Amino acid sequence: MGDILKRVRIGGQAVIEGVMMKNGDKYAVAVRKPDNEIEVDIQDYVSLGSRYKILRLPIIRGVVNFVESLVIGVKTLTYSASFYEEEEEEKEKNSKNEKTDKKPKKEKTPEQQKKSDDLLMAGTVAFSLIFAVALFMMLPAFIVELLGKVIKSHVLIAIIEGVIRLAIFIGYVVLISLMKDIQRVFMYHGAEHKTINCFEAGVSLTPENVKKYSRYHKRCGTSFLFIVMIISIFVFMFIKADTAWLRILIRLLLVPVIAGISYEFIMFAGKSESKLAHILSVPGMWVQRLTTREPELDMIEVAIKSVEAVLDWQAYQDAMRKGEIEG
Repeated sequence: MGDILKRVRIGGQAVIEGVMMKNGDKYAVAVRKPDNEIEVDIQDYVSLGSRYKILRLPIIRGVVNFVESLVIGVKTLTYSASFYEEEEEEKEKNSKNEKTDKKPKKEKTPEQQKKSDDLLMAGTVAFSLIFAVALFMMLPAFIVELLGKVIKSHVLIAIIEGVIRLAIFIGYVVLISLMKDIQRVFMYHGAEHKTINCFEAGVSLTPENVKKYSRYHKRCGTSFLFIVMIISIFVFMFIKADTAWLRILIRLLLVPVIAGISYEFIMFAGKSESKLAHILSVPGMWVQRLTTREPELDMIEVAIKSVEAVLDWQAYQDAMRKGEIEG
């Protein structure tokens, strides 16, 4: 028997007409371009956790992982969108209505472009975080502050706030799912999950094989967000302050703690095959019915290309069959 290898747990994300897969300190995004070709971009990403031991501690690692996932997510979404922006720009250039006296744009140097891209990404990440916290955390808190004038039970208020938060989250998902472009992203989301499930089952990654697997996965980001909503109910039950602004401030400060706890929960559910882990994962898996769709075979092909860019899955599965994989 060869050296024992550690089990690989690939994570991913759907992007515009494509899929991103991450394995360790490497991620790849595969995109189906307008000309129907598949473009694959591979990037190295050294996480903060691998550089600083303290950031690998439970709870803290969840916060770090969430922020890093958001950064990679914005990068890969921007990359996938660029192909379709270029297509639109080309159509605009060829349009009969294009003004002939239009001055050509001044080209940026690579350094200027990188700086511009970094600033745009930082702004997008910051906006995404602020928007999510404001919509899913602060808005329910403001609403229950009004209800607190007539409801005196602290526990009941926390439960009502949690229900409002869940309603806003599910309503938001349902609303965006009405958009045609988002529906296709949800199909690629399904392709991502099916591919990971097929890989983890030790079955060869072909579109036909992958198609047979579930479009739900216990480590999904949707499940993570849902668990954040649930755990926040229990955490906020312990918040007691005399003034409204202090109660809201404490909620805001506890958001990273809740995210960290939720990450540990998702990791436990993803690794464990116990009945308890399965039961606890059911609500999050149910919400994935809203954020995933059954993909087409060509979408699955894109997801497989993304996996192949970060891992030799055939060699890995051979090692699994030989008992050379642990964990």
